[in-house]
Amino acid sequence: MKLGLGIDTGGTYTDTVIMDLADGSIIDANKSLTTYPDLIQGIRNSIDGLKAEYLECVKFTSVSTTLATNTTLEGKGYPAGLILIGYNIPRKLPTDYVLSIDGGHDANGNEVEPLNKLEIVREFVIKNQYKVSSFAISSYFGVRNPEHELRIKETIQNLTNLPVVCGHELSMNLGAYERALTALLNAQLIPVIDQFIRSVQSVMEDKSINSILMMMKCDGSLVRIEEALKKPVESIFSGPAASLLGAAHLSGLKDCLTIDVGGTSTDISMIHKGMPDISSSGAVVGGWETMVKAIKMDTSAMGGDSHVWLQEKMYIGPNRVIPLCLCATEFPSIISKLQSVQNISTRIMSDIIQPTTFFMSNGVESHCLHASELEGEEMEILDAITEEPSSISDIASKTNRHPLMFEGILRKLIQKRYIKQVGFTPTDALHVLGDYQQWESDASMLGSQILSKYCSMVDFEFCTNVKKEVARNFALHLISYCTGKMQKKDVEKILDGSELTKFMIIPPVVMVGAPVTAYLKDLQGLIEADIRAPKYHEVGNAVGALVGNVVYREEVLIRPAGPGSLQCLLFSDKGRYIFDDYQEALEKGNALVSSSISDYMAGYGLSMDNVRVELEHNDIGSIGAIPIETKILGIAVGSPRRSI
Repeated sequence: MKLGLGIDTGGTYTDTVIMDLADGSIIDANKSLTTYPDLIQGIRNSIDGLKAEYLECVKFTSVSTTLATNTTLEGKGYPAGLILIGYNIPRKLPTDYVLSIDGGHDANGNEVEPLNKLEIVREFVIKNQYKVSSFAISSYFGVRNPEHELRIKETIQNLTNLPVVCGHELSMNLGAYERALTALLNAQLIPVIDQFIRSVQSVMEDKSINSILMMMKCDGSLVRIEEALKKPVESIFSGPAASLLGAAHLSGLKDCLTIDVGGTSTDISMIHKGMPDISSSGAVVGGWETMVKAIKMDTSAMGGDSHVWLQEKMYIGPNRVIPLCLCATEFPSIISKLQSVQNISTRIMSDIIQPTTFFMSNGVESHCLHASELEGEEMEILDAITEEPSSISDIASKTNRHPLMFEGILRKLIQKRYIKQVGFTPTDALHVLGDYQQWESDASMLGSQILSKYCSMVDFEFCTNVKKEVARNFALHLISYCTGKMQKKDVEKILDGSELTKFMIIPPVVMVGAPVTAYLKDLQGLIEADIRAPKYHEVGNAVGALVGNVVYREEVLIRPAGPGSLQCLLFSDKGRYIFDDYQEALEKGNALVSSSISDYMAGYGLSMDNVRVELEHNDIGSIGAIPIETKILGIAVGSPRRSI
């Protein structure tokens, strides 16, 4: 028996599944809490819940994760140096280590300025090699001629063992800023993904799991782990991509929409004819516009762990907190604190100041902190918070301060990751309603009783409203995804406008995530659609990580060398070529695409007999008999499981 092991490490859970590779059936699955900062424990806990006899037969392992996404969203990438060749970037970049030197090429790949200031590069590298974890290089029109990027890369590699990333290695598209940013983010994420992969490999070795190890990219394809480590930026959104493929596999559908409900967010995406819909532009994460090919996705900052809080009305999110029910499993003392909670005036309530909100230290002792890291008031508030849950009144008593005096400080400490917040969440509401029973329901019940009084409701009614609002948010983002350019505010007007109308979604809608069955009925009341939650929906991400294919895209561009010239230039990731006539360039372009595809797939043990290849030729205009531009695109798809 040949089995596959799928692993997905998300913000809340680490999921694992065992799949029979012969027929794609799931034969075992488990979930465990993701552990920070030691990912190994969470991965080990999840795998420990699988039957040991199955692990002995694992021949193929694939992983997905949201770590790259979360790291970029939180601005916590490792420091990296950026070297720009032939241009400056006046826009904001997520690094303090930037060098710009003369050099670069024009649109035809001709050198604009010689690269003759390598000594400045050496000084920059030597000065910062212990301050950064990697270097990124981006040259002006580097995709038309990568010569300068490659020379700088060689120079850096002769000085240090730190990873070096070139812009042309990640994208062949034009766009100096986006290409430089993509290279920089990639460099910053190398240590993050390296830690994740090492954690997986450590547990696999400990469990004597001898198998191929691959990773899902954010376009839904799989790559060898060595390639994933070189291009970790391509794992941004790999979690949602895995969910999409997992939903399609579990439901047996080639065409469907997916609602992926996580702890932090809800992601909507679509698969068509067995292939994920890809965004026409690059992945946007944390406001940064990259050139990374990713699934087309609509993301809402509302998930199972979103904070439910009151002011003049009820709000859900966007901040994520630890659910009361989950906190109570480790800290039962929170039950007595909820039983004796003090009323808070609605005038001062905020997402921080709530009667059901608690704060816990992340275990950083104040005497271990560098003096410049925190201001005096921040240190005072941090000292008042222990690793046990502390209420607003607890902090007020210890510091002899009114809550409004330290609300902003708590917010800063949360942002700086010194403390974590506990609060009422949709997960708690489901515990009260009996729709989802995973943790300590008594804490959820007490929290709902406290908050419902402020709304002049009973606790069951309050939790029902929370559940309905979450389902409404699913419907809103699902409809927005399907309608494309229609504004969400206009969708809301129709969604809330009349009981006589209802949106109809034509493709089946598949829901994945731990608590999704609880929302099926409410969502079906809002839209007309075939909505499903298949068996093993709770581990859909880990399933998707296993069923992806190896997808390789190769692109070459052919252009006349200049006005009136019969010579043609060919640009590829292998370099620039010059030909005396167009037909010769076209033949070389086709040969390059074919050989690149064949070589790449051979690296995965796949013969071309088992690979589906699509070739596209796109011509733009013409100068006489020669097109102004010819783009040759080859896309190859093969299953890595065929080589096992």
